[in-house]
Amino acid sequence: MTGFGLAYVALATKDVAAASRVLGELLELPRQDLRFAGSTAPCFAIGETALALFTPDDPFLGAGAQPGVHHVAFAAEDPARAGAALSQSGFATSTAPGGAMALDPAQTSGVRVRLSPALRMGIGRSGWVDRIDHIGIASADNQAAIATFCQRLGCPLESQQTDMEVQIAVESFTSDRYGVVYHTRPPVPVGGLRVAFITTGDCELEFLQNFDPAQSGQVAHGTSGNTRQDQGAIARFVASRGAGLHHIALKSRDIDRTLAHLHAAGLPMIDLKGRPGSRRAKIGFCHPQAMGGVLIHVVERD
Repeated sequence: MTGFGLAYVALATKDVAAASRVLGELLELPRQDLRFAGSTAPCFAIGETALALFTPDDPFLGAGAQPGVHHVAFAAEDPARAGAALSQSGFATSTAPGGAMALDPAQTSGVRVRLSPALRMGIGRSGWVDRIDHIGIASADNQAAIATFCQRLGCPLESQQTDMEVQIAVESFTSDRYGVVYHTRPPVPVGGLRVAFITTGDCELEFLQNFDPAQSGQVAHGTSGNTRQDQGAIARFVASRGAGLHHIALKSRDIDRTLAHLHAAGLPMIDLKGRPGSRRAKIGFCHPQAMGGVLIHVVERD
């Protein structure tokens, strides 16, 4: 296999109108309403792919859909033929609505993957965002994901890293005769994630694996996040839903400007300014309430 581009990313939202406002009105992405096997969904072109919005009970998604990133569709002009080729290489496939083919999430590290023709909406970008930077995936085993998506599906491995938050204790020894001596203890990890980026089309799949299951963190509405809180969010997601699609990250040339724009429009925010993230980036999250249960964040990086 030689890898895949993205046809679209399906988002399940409790409030299609609110999510459409964020993507269309606030972020100014081009919109088309397209048919998906009997359903009509607002679709927003972004970079070389598109975001498609559905309610969780839409039959196109199938039973049991929950708010969030539901599935990624790899572009295939002939889904049945592409599915047959993957079946011959050992993947379990099944038919999906609209003539698409679905891969078994048990074989794709929990990621719901469909094969579907590209939507051909053209290149989508605005003054706020250029494309999808990455699609975040709560992972139980990054190496298994790399083996599947890189070695078997042919997607390039972009990079790997470990994001770690540590505490450093400093002792001081103060004497009226000998002055002050400071001693620093070795750093102690308090939270972290192992991260793998796998390229598909003009963005990456970001697999986020909990570094230490004993660590956790809470994210408060209106309070800037940090690495430990990000780790806690991934750990809770895997514990409650299992490994799978977690969030969408949108690439911006000026993250602080974009976050300020969304905040001024009344969206509930986690971060109001960009903070350090993977790949020497600055990142900032909207609260999932802004998109009807879909977690999005903004990324600024070279």
